[in-house]
Amino acid sequence: MKQIAFVTGGTGFVGSHLVEELLRREFGEVRCLVRTDPKWLSDLNVTYVRGDLSDVEALWTALDGVTHVYHTAGLTRAPDWEPFYEVNVQGTLNLMGAVKHAAPDLERVLVTSSLAAVGRCEAAIATEKHPLQPVSRYGRSKAEMEEALHDAHNMTESYWNALPITIVRPAAVYGPRDDDILDFFRAVQRHFCPIVGSGSKRTLSLVHVHDLATGIVDASLAPSANGETYLLGSDRPYAWNEIKQAATDALDTWAVSLPIPPLLVGAVGILAGGWGTLTGTYPPLNRDKARELRHACTACTINKAAHDFDYTPNVPLAQGVATTIDWYRDEGWL
Repeated sequence: MKQIAFVTGGTGFVGSHLVEELLRREFGEVRCLVRTDPKWLSDLNVTYVRGDLSDVEALWTALDGVTHVYHTAGLTRAPDWEPFYEVNVQGTLNLMGAVKHAAPDLERVLVTSSLAAVGRCEAAIATEKHPLQPVSRYGRSKAEMEEALHDAHNMTESYWNALPITIVRPAAVYGPRDDDILDFFRAVQRHFCPIVGSGSKRTLSLVHVHDLATGIVDASLAPSANGETYLLGSDRPYAWNEIKQAATDALDTWAVSLPIPPLLVGAVGILAGGWGTLTGTYPPLNRDKARELRHACTACTINKAAHDFDYTPNVPLAQGVATTIDWYRDEGWL
């Protein structure tokens, strides 16, 4: 039986790279749920299914004959809680309900969560055993999404028990097509490198989007990953000074470190969020993201994924930053 993949969020940053990885793995067919513009998918051999996570009829149609479901669709920025809940929690439940009834050939559902779901943790480096204590609305929505999969609701059993589900929690993702980290590189290009707290002590796990896409597919195909949750990040956390060095080298420039006290980060997030509300936009640095930068654990271990399906990040930081910046320049973003 040929493998048929259905991807939600395929037009987005992570999802589009995942689609490319699935095509490289020679899946028999890759279907993508799209609302309007296919964006990065326009030149790829994929099947478009028009609709969104609230369109149950579209989901049922898309899932016919599907063997693998990859749920990467999600909202990362919003001015209040309701949109996060509707998309990240309820949208996921809508998809699981459709999968349960319309995908009899299913082999695996891969659900993308986030390190932000972990939130606070007493240790410097998060593991899969840490309780979920999110500090942001986004993190809370991902935590509630995970909890909803384990909750039976009004059913006889939970989706977690009824379906072959694997959850991955990526650390901060970067790479071509990402616009969240773009402002950081623009600041470095102007010779300023904003750093939260100490540049040598504060650490951050990063995952290049190519490594993440590979890890997602590997997890979905590994029998040992069924019913498990994994953190996916870099092979070790990076100090902010290391990230600065990679950026200045790639941009062939210099930059002065600009340490930002955590309290000031919170104030900037509030102001940026307020401005976004007034203008109808919501910038990457907002009140929600400021909470994560101030209070959430930003580093994680990948030991469990490495053990269960040989997850190994292959893109070194310097190379990943350089290729990302090259892509920004080619697209006129930098």
